[in-house]
Amino acid sequence: MVNYKDLGLVNTKEMFAKAIKGGYAIPAFNFNNMEQMQAIIKAAVETKSPVILQVSKGARQYANATLLRYMAQGAVEYAKELGCPNPQIVLHLDHGDTFETCKSCIDSGFSSVMIDGSHLPYEENVALTKKVVDYAHQFDVTVEGELGVLAGVEDEVSSDHHTYTDPEEVIDFATRTGCDSLAISIGTSHGAYKFTPEQCHIDPKTGKMVPPPLAFEVLDAVMEKLPGFPIVLHGSSSVPEEEVETINKFGGALKAAIGIPEEELRKAAKSAVCKINIDSDSRLAMTAAIRKTFAEKPAEFDPRKYLGPARDNMEKLYKHKILNVLGSDNKL
Repeated sequence: MVNYKDLGLVNTKEMFAKAIKGGYAIPAFNFNNMEQMQAIIKAAVETKSPVILQVSKGARQYANATLLRYMAQGAVEYAKELGCPNPQIVLHLDHGDTFETCKSCIDSGFSSVMIDGSHLPYEENVALTKKVVDYAHQFDVTVEGELGVLAGVEDEVSSDHHTYTDPEEVIDFATRTGCDSLAISIGTSHGAYKFTPEQCHIDPKTGKMVPPPLAFEVLDAVMEKLPGFPIVLHGSSSVPEEEVETINKFGGALKAAIGIPEEELRKAAKSAVCKINIDSDSRLAMTAAIRKTFAEKPAEFDPRKYLGPARDNMEKLYKHKILNVLGSDNKL
């Protein structure tokens, strides 16, 4: 058993309480490798932002669970090296799908876990979430539950439809499970292909496709039922147009990739939404920089020469999200 406090990590409790009061959201960035982690920590330190390092079940399989834990411990020391004496870094399991996965993460030093029982019948979701909460709270680990289903694909999580969260269920769910935060469905979606062209309309001024607006009425109803309770948005990548254009310019084939408008995410961040998950955007930033290097320097084969620019491009993206979308800068 490794306690996250011994690794220098924190849980989300105080972080979320401050975010709700302050009208901003904590960035929850997924990482699978060293370059992503370096970019996340540099961006967080330079903007003086708390940050959540998210690890999916797929990332644990790809990078090795033990290595990821030591990377998170290294992230804390790296932040200190960069001039942040008291970093606020959470190591969070994204989309845990079984009690065993959540327990494994808690036992290996995670400070926060998500148990996603949203695909189960309601009573089974309640029972599974409560089981994880009862175990996690023994070690002061915070737990995120989920109500409602998000469409799209992310690692091993996929659905071809979304179901908005039912505000009538949230009080019962939060009370009976004891979860610390709740991921809800208001129209965000996993992956880079969040909407079909048929779901969008063309902006007459710009000629660009605009996705359907988020269901803020659902968010408002949830906040009315659970005032001051930490709300989480998954599937909140904006799919930056410039990164998609770079990828396609240098041989990629990303067609009709549309994300969530950043102004909608900023609006959500000013409410009880205190954690916003971003994964696809950093993948796009990384891929765009690598494709550009390969196209412009076809003789290059040193990984540092293409992963270095990729890391820099991701750091730029993370800073932009913190400063202009989430508002979590200078909140340490």
